[in-house]
Amino acid sequence: MIKSMTGYGRARQILHNRDITVEVRSVNNRYLDCTVKMPRMYVFAEDAVKQHVQQSISRGKVDVFVTVDASAADVARVTVNRELAAQYAAAMDELAEVCAPTAYHVTPEVLARFPDVLTVTKADEDLETVSADLCTVLDEALATYHTMRAVEGKRLAEDIENRLAAIERYTAQVEARSPETVAEYRQKLTARMQEVLQSTTIDPQRILMEAAIYADKVAVDEETVRLRSHVAQLRTMLESDEPMGRKMDFLIQEVNRESNTIGSKCNDVAIAQVVVGLKAEVEKMREQVQNVE
Repeated sequence: MIKSMTGYGRARQILHNRDITVEVRSVNNRYLDCTVKMPRMYVFAEDAVKQHVQQSISRGKVDVFVTVDASAADVARVTVNRELAAQYAAAMDELAEVCAPTAYHVTPEVLARFPDVLTVTKADEDLETVSADLCTVLDEALATYHTMRAVEGKRLAEDIENRLAAIERYTAQVEARSPETVAEYRQKLTARMQEVLQSTTIDPQRILMEAAIYADKVAVDEETVRLRSHVAQLRTMLESDEPMGRKMDFLIQEVNRESNTIGSKCNDVAIAQVVVGLKAEVEKMREQVQNVE
């Protein structure tokens, strides 16, 4: 079943103490155009995110929004500079001897206040793990996104199917009316020749020849056969699981071309009215197909 290019999906997970939220939204576009917006410190995972999108979506204007709360994942390491602390302690003992003869002991709390005795560093992140986590949440968001696209695609398919049925009805009307126009032309031609020639005998072979020439000019059998063939192909595409938007758009152009040819060939008011309805259905269907992946 066809899918719409319009969709939205959202997912949120806590992985490795990171609260990750991914949103995917898209609108119709001729080709795939993917934009990823995420915190600058995670920009290293942008290519991995885009590759996941490209594997899942064939065309459309796709926006991916990634937010990460990594406050719980911040792991700090405290390092003691033992050599520097020992020098501070020795200096404090020396000062104690100068200031007072009583015993004095340097405590850790005192040493901790001195510069560079304690150093706090943040642990390095595993870039591959972070990228994998982001893609995991992205896959979940894409799943809900595709579900929405499938629902919208079903509605599009139903509407397009109704248009195809209407096109078939109009085609049948053209096929039924076309032979009548030839018979009417033959009758009009005979009446005119009788009026002009009056009592002169009319050559029936001449009438048949003129009617045959007219019938060849206004014949639309080839066009109606192609119209039915295009309709059948479009119905097959509606059931396909593969992206069919571009192929359907091309076929609809062909349907429109056949409609124009029928309108130009048939010099008949009734058929002209049918062609107007036919082209209106084609145009409505073209608008719907613009949103098919």
